[in-house]
Amino acid sequence: MSGLLALLDDVAAIAKVAAASVDDIAAAAGKAGAKAAGVVIDDAAVTPKYVHGFSAKRELPMIWKITKGSLRNKLMILLPGLLALNALAPWLITPLLMIGGAYLCFEGAEKVFHMLAPHGDEVVEADFDTKDPAHLEEEKVAGAIKTDFILSAEIMTIALATIPEGSLVMEAITLAVVGVMITVAVYGAVALIVKMDDVGLHLAATARTGALRGLGRGLVVAMPKLMALLSAVGTLAMLWVGGSIVLHGFAELHLWEFGHVIEVWAERTGALLPAAQGLVVWTVKATLDGVFGLVLGLALIPLATRVIGPAVAALTGKKSAAH
Repeated sequence: MSGLLALLDDVAAIAKVAAASVDDIAAAAGKAGAKAAGVVIDDAAVTPKYVHGFSAKRELPMIWKITKGSLRNKLMILLPGLLALNALAPWLITPLLMIGGAYLCFEGAEKVFHMLAPHGDEVVEADFDTKDPAHLEEEKVAGAIKTDFILSAEIMTIALATIPEGSLVMEAITLAVVGVMITVAVYGAVALIVKMDDVGLHLAATARTGALRGLGRGLVVAMPKLMALLSAVGTLAMLWVGGSIVLHGFAELHLWEFGHVIEVWAERTGALLPAAQGLVVWTVKATLDGVFGLVLGLALIPLATRVIGPAVAALTGKKSAAH
């Protein structure tokens, strides 16, 4: 009997340790997710544009493909890669983050350029086979997963930096929880957004009360405007997040302190309005980070189209969009 009691005590002790570990993982995952909120907002705002223009029956399958690609990015590529880098070459993480941030600046600036100079869209259309819907869908999904990879890298790196130092297993489990949690939240929200017009049509056609039918008609009318707003928010978020990551990287590497100058300007501006100081500081900093991201992105456009694009085309044998 004494042996059985000792065994039960050991089991209880193991259970307590396991429960504490679960609590630690949940707390660390929640904190890491909150730290990465800015990039998560960017991810959620950017994704709906990739399914815009496709038939309603293809929207959810496309989102599911992008979701699986996002999980693959986070769990199969980024998680082991970041843990290995953190253990073997932690000094590489900041430069890689800066490259990802610069790519986001380029993507955002390119969208602004195409908006201001619509003729630039011809170059973009040349990259897509618009005559074959299936091929176009594949390319759009691939483009979404590529952008997701950059955003996921930022999210997972921010999460890794937030997790308290511990065992490799604990860090891996926490990163996996963060990756799955954020992916489900982002693409679940995206699925709701892109199907909201279908919900509106259903309500407008079948609801039993006038109020619900009116709500349905309102959703149908509002969704194109919401999609346009999300596209604009996604572009601004790309510039904001990308610019802030690059500036933070310069500061981390002790190469340039302009990011610190922006923080000082934001703090001084916030001090002028004490009642809303936090909001003012955040707004000024985000705006200036975004302006920096736009300037950097615009500067990168000729580099990408005249140097990197032709170089990649020569290596892959594909026609360069710059031609």
